[in-house]
Amino acid sequence: MKRRQFITLIGGVAAWPQAARAQQTAPTRRIGVLMNRAADAPEGQARLAAFLRGLQAFGWNDGRNVRIETRWGEDDFDLERRYAAELVALAPDVILASGTLSVAAVQRISRTLPIVFAAVTDPVGAGFVEKLARPGGNATGFMIYEYSLSGKWLELLKQIAPSVTRVAVIRNPDNPAGIAVFGAIQLAAQPLGIDVSPVNVRDAGEIERQVAAFARSPNGGLIVSPTASSVHRKLIVALAAQHKLPAVYALDYDATAGGLLSYGPDLVDQFQRTAGYVDRILKGEKPADLPVQAPTKYKLVINLKTAKALGLEAPPMLLVRADEVIE
Repeated sequence: MKRRQFITLIGGVAAWPQAARAQQTAPTRRIGVLMNRAADAPEGQARLAAFLRGLQAFGWNDGRNVRIETRWGEDDFDLERRYAAELVALAPDVILASGTLSVAAVQRISRTLPIVFAAVTDPVGAGFVEKLARPGGNATGFMIYEYSLSGKWLELLKQIAPSVTRVAVIRNPDNPAGIAVFGAIQLAAQPLGIDVSPVNVRDAGEIERQVAAFARSPNGGLIVSPTASSVHRKLIVALAAQHKLPAVYALDYDATAGGLLSYGPDLVDQFQRTAGYVDRILKGEKPADLPVQAPTKYKLVINLKTAKALGLEAPPMLLVRADEVIE
């Protein structure tokens, strides 16, 4: 063996343990996750699982080179604030925040800790970012939809239930997105001559009373905003069936749980995509430089069992457009 080759070989052997030790002693990164669902909510678990799959695709594995701390805020104002404080106190490298209340809770505590958000309606209007193209602060992520989608819910409701002239919008009044969505639906309803009124979801009793009062007059229908459906889904679906009210929901889980029809972005896909932004931040990029992204996939789900129970027939053109039909 030539002397130069021998020296190279010995140097490589000597360097290998050092490289291995460096890899073993590399600091474990920490990610905080604040979900706006209950821990036992199937859609919340599906979105978290999609995020974890996305991280694995970039080489991040919980318990090996990253530690993930998850809290479930349930879209409850007080819970979101409490868990946001817990996560910030852990000094994570980045926080994944699901929904408007989660982001607001984290930014209330820190305007420097990097945040990647998902399922947020209006990040500019909420003050989370300066501009969609260049957020400029400590947060970026993925929008759930533009307010124009609110008009789409009204359009779908009229297609499946043409006799509807009155619409109650079920919303969470503590969530600024719920208030803004109601305003957008009002604007879309005016040219159609449809009367729109809000139903707040602070507690189950309030929902029952307001829906029952609304149902006393004929030709009514419901639009269930995404700020309202997670905690009170079973109650809202049951009330719509009890009072024979056609209802359009924003999330596909609402239709599979017995709701008439849902239309909205594929949030499982969106949560998987958030992993790409988390990876880039962990590798040194800043949220201020990463543009907010809009949804790329939408899902229309129609529950024909519920339509039959309400005495409705889905138009053939609507069925053709559906991504899923429940029979």
